[in-house]
Formats: sequence, structure tokens, C-alpha cells
Amino acid sequence: MNRTQLKRSSILKMALAGSDPMDQEGNGQTFCFRAVRIAAVVALYWFVSITMVFLNNHLLDNQDLDAPLFVTFYQCVVTVGLCWLLQLLSRLCPGLIDFPSVRFDVKTSREVLPLSIVFIGMITFNNLCLKHVGVAFYTVGRSLSTVFNVLLSYFILKQTTSFQALVCCGIILGGFWLGVDQEGIAGSLSWSGVFFGVLASACVSLNAIYTKKVMPAVDGNIWKLSYYNNINACVLFIPLIFVFGELGHLASFSRLTDLGFWGMMTLGGVFGFGIGYVTGLQIKFTSPLTHNVSGTAKACAQTVIAVVYNSSSKSLLWWTSNMMVLCGSSAYTWVKSLEMKKTPHRNPQDSAKEKLLPGEKGNIGV
Repeated sequence: MNRTQLKRSSILKMALAGSDPMDQEGNGQTFCFRAVRIAAVVALYWFVSITMVFLNNHLLDNQDLDAPLFVTFYQCVVTVGLCWLLQLLSRLCPGLIDFPSVRFDVKTSREVLPLSIVFIGMITFNNLCLKHVGVAFYTVGRSLSTVFNVLLSYFILKQTTSFQALVCCGIILGGFWLGVDQEGIAGSLSWSGVFFGVLASACVSLNAIYTKKVMPAVDGNIWKLSYYNNINACVLFIPLIFVFGELGHLASFSRLTDLGFWGMMTLGGVFGFGIGYVTGLQIKFTSPLTHNVSGTAKACAQTVIAVVYNSSSKSLLWWTSNMMVLCGSSAYTWVKSLEMKKTPHRNPQDSAKEKLLPGEKGNIGV
């Protein structure tokens, strides 16, 4: 067999396995190895995401401490501390840990500030929604991000949406209103939680728009963006804590010197930092479409776990509302992926830059 035949057979083998030629030749990774790796990454994403939601719900549902802004502020402080720690470890162990070296720059911080304001709204309203509605209704309460994506894309970016995508948004809206109705019938509806959920959904959409806008200021590095974003958030949260009177709640909190309480708070911050890493990891080893499908399935599992954990009894229409939200979100993702495949190919260099942005090794960090 000549060299050309060998090369063709090698390419065919790698195509059937779905691997990259350089990856196959350099690392000798088999299909089974990559399948196990993908399964492990997806399982890690599910574990970190679900644990973070339940942990935040536990911290925010504390009747003795009504200080959601302080809890969110502390999680931002933990994120900044972890960025500093990983920078130090990457210098001490460059072969084991890859994390960008970031020096604080006032000009960059100022350029990231508009995103930081939206970021504060997103995480604050997100936590307030979780505080008032609990984990079981959280998926429905925070389900309008896709709808706001369509609205903001039209009003801000002047981008129209296909009829099929609008139908998917209609299904999500129907599931949202049905869920609110069923929560009201069950007597467990919190209008405050629904209000904060809608605001959180809007901020999630704005966060995506502003992230793309300020990404060049941090050289397209998601970890640098996280570093500056959380530093700005820490500074901005301080006056908010004073204005909303949470300092008085902290002063009267009986467990303020309890190491167990601070351990849980720190753990919440660690999981908040970790969700960014595992999200990028899942996108890197699968695809953005697979990540969205995995996120939808995770939300479904999260809802079931919450209902079972709380020994709740939910009606058929309540479950129908959740399925409408999840199916509508999945269908929207599928429709948009088909539309992207039909669009004309752009400059290969531009496409490569966008592809590397969320999953590039330097951006993933560890």
C-alpha cells in the first residue's frame, strides 16, 4: 500500500470516528476515549450547575439573613480571589495550569463597566428570583431569556427572526403563563419571584449583547473579562448594600462568626466561578448546540430533583408548563442552528476567531 492509500485510509478512519487529524496523530485518542471524556464533561457540567442552584437557594432562603446583595457580593469576591490564585498557580506550575496573567488596568475596567452594570442586574435578579420561587419553579420563572433575545435583537441590532423561531418563542411564553397560573392555583405563587425572574431573563440577554461588545477590550479572553467584571461588581455592590440596609441585617446576624456559614458562602462562590469553566469545557468538547440541549435536559432533571426533594405534589398542567418551556427552548436552538447552516460562509479567519473565542485553550484556563 503506497503513501497516498495510507493517507486516504487514515482520513477515512478519522472521519468515521469524528476526530481531528492532528488530534488523532498527536494524541492517539480513540472513539471510546473521546466518548467517555464527553460523558464526563457533561456529567461535570450537570453536577456543578445543579449543585450551584441548590446551594444558592439554601443560602438565599436563610430566614435569619435577609441580605441577597451581600451574598452575591461575596460570591464576586470569591471569583476575584480565585482568579488571583489561578494566576499565581499558573506561574508556579505552568505545565499543569494555564491561566492568563492579568494586571488591573483602569482604562480596561472603565470599558468593561457597562457590561458590569448589566452583570450586577443579572446575578442579583437571578438570585432574588431563586430566593422567592425556589428551585422547582426556577426553570419556568427564568424561561424568557430566549424571548428577550429575539426582542432585543430586533430593537437594538435590527435583526429579524424567522416565523419558526417566533413559534418557538410563543410556546415558551405559553409555558411561562401556564406555569404562573398553576403556581397561583397551588397557592405557592410569588409575584416578586416572577418579576425578578423576568428582569433576570432580560439582563441575561443584555449580558450576551454587551459581552460581545466589550470582548475586544480584554483581547477576546473570557477569563480576563470575568476578572474585570467581578472587580467592578465588587466595587458597585458596596454602596448598594448600604442603600438597601443590608449592613444592619449583617450586624444582627447570629452566625456571622460561624465558620460553617462562611464555608457554605465560599463554596457557593467556588461553584459560581466553576460554572463558567465547565460551560466553556462542555462547549469545547461538544458544540454550542449540544451545550444548549444538555442545558435543557439539565433544567428538566433539576426540576424533578427539586420536586422530589421537597416532596411536592404537582398537577399535570404544572408539568405541562415545564415541558412547554423546555421543548420550546430546545426547538428554538434547533431552528437557529439550521438557519446558521443555511447562511453564506463568511471569511474563514473571522469564523475561526469566533469559534476559538469560547473554547480556546487560553480562554478555558485550567
